[in-house]
Order: sequence, then C-alpha cells, then structure tokens
Amino acid sequence: MPRSAEEDREEPIEPQLPGVGLAVLAEALYLANLLAIPGIAFLILGALYLRRNENRPPLAVAHLAQTFFASLWAGVLLVVVNALILVLGGYQGVHTWVVIIIYFIVCHSTLVVFGVVGLAKAMAGQCWRFPLVGRPLPAGCPGAAND
Repeated sequence: MPRSAEEDREEPIEPQLPGVGLAVLAEALYLANLLAIPGIAFLILGALYLRRNENRPPLAVAHLAQTFFASLWAGVLLVVVNALILVLGGYQGVHTWVVIIIYFIVCHSTLVVFGVVGLAKAMAGQCWRFPLVGRPLPAGCPGAAND
C-alpha cells in the first residue's frame, strides 16, 4: 500500500539542550574510569572539570561536578579497602577475599549504577545529584528539584 503524504512527513527534531554533550561525556568518562580505563578516564575527567569556563551551561557544570567528586570518592573507598585488607592481615590473610567481594558487591556496583542513572539523566538533558556523595546542583539546572 503506498504511503500518504501525511505519513511521509517527519517529526520535527527537538533541539538539544545546551550542555548535553559535555554532560554525557562526563558520565561516560566516569563509567570508563570505574569499568574500563581507570586513571586515564579520571585524568581526562579531571582536566575537563578543572578547566573552568564561565560560559558552561548549568547542565554540563552539574554533571562534571557530580562525576568528578564521585570519582574522588571511589578512589577514597579503594584506598580504605586496601588499608582494611592490610590491617586484617595483608593480602595473604584469610579476610582478603571477603573484603574484596564485599567491596565489589556493595560499593563498586553501587557507584556503577549511579553512573548509569547519571548517564541516562544526562542523555535526557536533566541534572541529577549522586546520592550521599553528590555536590549541590547549580542554579538553573534543568530537571532538578530546585527548578
């Protein structure tokens, strides 16, 4: 059956909110830091965060701050876990695997889930604050509770 002229019309494309690209990049780098290329992704994320620009949209500023500080907290948790392993008898101790498994089940997977939610929010053009470790959202952030 031939298509009608009405069916051939395309839906207008919604313009992208300012800062969505940088917000998505920040969340992707956060996840890459946790899952694929730790260290390298953190350095890139840190360079983006520390290169302050007054013209950045609130959406980009929010996601950069959230991911940078959540990455710092992830690093702190990793140091704490290593210290706990050393205190409990070193890497040859009987508690080593228990501590590592608990860390990955509780802390690491939680941080990854937060990153996935943040990525979804960034792709939707909305701000999102990481629970517990998140920074305050800037004024004018789309999708934030203070809007």
